[in-house]
Amino acid sequence: MSDNDWQELAGVIGIFVLITTVLTVAIWQLAVTWRAKAALAREETYRRLAERAVTSQEETQRQLAELRGRMDGLERILKDVE
Repeated sequence: MSDNDWQELAGVIGIFVLITTVLTVAIWQLAVTWRAKAALAREETYRRLAERAVTSQEETQRQLAELRGRMDGLERILKDVE
């Protein structure tokens, strides 16, 4: 092989390595972006779930306070009847 053939071979190998590297980095970045979007969606779902849990707890506390008020009224009425 002549010097020119070796240079062409080195050039082809170099271009192959460059293309492989660029594709690998691009695929890696796409995967990282996809994982970040998935994590963000998952966190949003957990946030909504937590908000619903807090709302539910507040509603339960309100209902319990109302029930306690009714029970206190019922106890007063029963004491008056006795």
